Amino acid sequence: MEITIDQQGDSKVAVLNSADIVISDVQDALDLMATVRHVYDCGKLLLQQSNLPDDFYELRTKLAGEILQKYTNYHFKLAIVGDFSRYHSKSLNDFIYECNQGKLVFFAASREDALSALHQAAE
Repeated sequence: MEITIDQQGDSKVAVLNSADIVISDVQDALDLMATVRHVYDCGKLLLQQSNLPDDFYELRTKLAGEILQKYTNYHFKLAIVGDFSRYHSKSLNDFIYECNQGKLVFFAASREDALSALHQAAE
């Protein structure tokens, strides 16, 4: 796992570079958030869809809700990049839509879109 920083003006985004699942449970999510905040002095993170297990995208497991609630509680912004069309779930599509209407969690089709959303989101 490698983390790089994308900086635009005063806005810093930690970009996780890994093809592997990095967050498999809530504790992994908290550990990664703490690392990004304290080691990189950053409150924004960009992940790939592949960094999260398939259970994350099955809303009935409640994994997505639990992880995103923790990130929201700590005012930590997150963008997930991927092709979410492979999930044929109306509830997931609605969930993604609602997240994208806010200012804390974003689901994006491209790295550029994710970085743009995160950099526009105030710290």
